[in-house]
Amino acid sequence: MQLSRSILLAASAIALLGVGACSAPKTSVPSEAAALTRRMADPVMLARAWEVMDSVYSHYGIADSHLLRENHPYDQSFKAGYLAGDDGHKGNPYSYLWPFSGSVSAQRAILEASGDHSVIKTIDNHVIPGLQCYYDTLRAPRAYASYVNGAPQSDRFYDDNVWLGIDFSELYLLTNRQDYLDRAREIWKFIESGTDTILGGGIYWCEQKKHSKNTCSNAPGAVFALRLHQATGNPTYLKAARELYHWTKTTLQDPEDYLYWDNKGLNGKIGRAKFAYNSGQMLQAAVLLYKATGDQAYLTDAQNIAQAAFRHFFSGGTATDSRGDFPLLTKGNVWFTAIMMRGYKELYLVDNNPVYMDTFVRNLNHAWTTMKDPTTGLFNEDWSGSEKLSRKWLLTQCAIAEMLATAANFVNQPNTKR
Repeated sequence: MQLSRSILLAASAIALLGVGACSAPKTSVPSEAAALTRRMADPVMLARAWEVMDSVYSHYGIADSHLLRENHPYDQSFKAGYLAGDDGHKGNPYSYLWPFSGSVSAQRAILEASGDHSVIKTIDNHVIPGLQCYYDTLRAPRAYASYVNGAPQSDRFYDDNVWLGIDFSELYLLTNRQDYLDRAREIWKFIESGTDTILGGGIYWCEQKKHSKNTCSNAPGAVFALRLHQATGNPTYLKAARELYHWTKTTLQDPEDYLYWDNKGLNGKIGRAKFAYNSGQMLQAAVLLYKATGDQAYLTDAQNIAQAAFRHFFSGGTATDSRGDFPLLTKGNVWFTAIMMRGYKELYLVDNNPVYMDTFVRNLNHAWTTMKDPTTGLFNEDWSGSEKLSRKWLLTQCAIAEMLATAANFVNQPNTKR
């Protein structure tokens, strides 16, 4: 389980030139982080999370750099299809910000599960220096761009930055490190700059192409504000979270099934695709609002979303383990599923209903033998194990690591089974 740590130490020592040497403030672990306690996490799931990140740094790492490749094997013909418009470029040597940010989330989840101080060192000495390569100081407010600074200037996405803001807020809550909170607050300033009264409120998706307001900006925007409220006690964040939550619910929830559509364009047209992460983030936001306010209506919202999402996104067929049959997660973007899992975890911590999280754990145990490439240790995207991919995406691997770390915390909770 030491492979990734030795790789990271080596990378830290040699990343002296080029884009890989993006500057980052030197940080040391202050005394308050010593209070971080080791968790009673399931050792099997936690070891698996570590192993996946070993594979990430082995197969996506770049010599003389803290950055990562987008895919394995590296494909010069690859062009990202998830940007705003046709602005992806073939042959990029580095990952875009969105997949790279998955490594921040994975390490944060492993830290939460393990309480291991070496994870903080990995975040400070390897992950954040890589992240700094996307940090844009030329445009105000400062934020993280979709591609590295050494390339032509790229678009900045509000949702990309929201995910980082959530991670830094949660890192602060885990460690009491002021520098993590400072980063989160700076990101919040950028998120605030993406709001206006058009369409009645809400956050845009892309700063340079303000064509739509998306659930993937607004739902995690509410979660981010609630984490900042939890960290600071500032009621301004709670107010912002309520406004974002209610705008998203009013504008983008399907009244037929409680799930969430993808976006609303400035032309008034609704993008009706339903993705797991959108409903999952509204689930998490609803639970956090219930915890912050005590308003039972939020908990009811959360439970309605949870039931609907379980029906919709656990429709990938049936698998069998020693306990019997269980529903498989739907094939697709695994990171969307990891973000949805965050919502179910939050709900479990309030209502103690183990059914949903237990089904995630069973899927992850199944995936360990059916989705994983035995040669590389990297994961495919089909939970049944039927479809094998020749090219594997960085963000999928980071998402699996995050889910395994989350499951490690859940398995040792009362009323749960492996």
